[in-house]
Amino acid sequence: MFYHVKELQYEAKPDRPDPLFAKQLQEILGGQYGEISVAMQYLFQGFNLRMEGKYKDLLLDVGTEELAHVEMLATMIARLLDDAPIGDLEDAVEDPVLGAVIGGMNPQHAIVSGFGAMPADSVGNRWTAEYIGASGNLLADFRANVMAESQGRLQASRLYAATSDRGVKDMLAFLIARDRYHQNMWLAAIQELEEKEGVIVPSTFPPELEKQDVAYEFYNLSKGDASSKGRWASGPSIDGCSTFEYVANPKPMAGIPVLKPAPAYSFDTNFSIPPQKC
Repeated sequence: MFYHVKELQYEAKPDRPDPLFAKQLQEILGGQYGEISVAMQYLFQGFNLRMEGKYKDLLLDVGTEELAHVEMLATMIARLLDDAPIGDLEDAVEDPVLGAVIGGMNPQHAIVSGFGAMPADSVGNRWTAEYIGASGNLLADFRANVMAESQGRLQASRLYAATSDRGVKDMLAFLIARDRYHQNMWLAAIQELEEKEGVIVPSTFPPELEKQDVAYEFYNLSKGDASSKGRWASGPSIDGCSTFEYVANPKPMAGIPVLKPAPAYSFDTNFSIPPQKC
């Protein structure tokens, strides 16, 4: 069961309207790594987790907090659109400043959403559930969560640098700080899981069913040998089960593939079937 608290988690009030920045701010609301994405990702990971306990609570707690961030950003975008100057093309031609505003503002903010936020990114692509991952494997999911928080914090930091509005900066500073905690949090949870299960996902696949002779090889498939200097190219493997091997000149393991012709009714190019006469 969910319930809504009317107060915002943190203030979302700009110093002044700015429809151009409202468009940019849509990215961390409805973009691939925006707050809608992480909220849905964490909640569905939690909904689908087939065990009770701390990990399920962790996912649902943080997913719910991300919904609060969605509301904060939606509120900020709506306030940035307050009194947004709009007009016809003749006005824009006569007033270069107004023309610049119209040229940079997301017109859907005026036409579609009535000067409110939308579940879309900064160039108008609608949010899609394709952005989220909920696999049922906690270690795989938590690693994806670190990536999502990293990208989200990166984008919020870039937006922070792009505005001089103190109110917007204050809200972004809060979100950036929460993203710092969430990265730390997922890394702590990953560390716990790795101590229990090891670092390879899934940990339950029988090793004897793998092709063990290729399980620890790095293939040099580019000019030069710079890749041989990496930790991944020599020494003990991270899972502690073997040693990394650098293969400087990897060779094909199979011959040239020869496929049977497709059936005639596919009408693929097939020189063994004579063309039909007119």
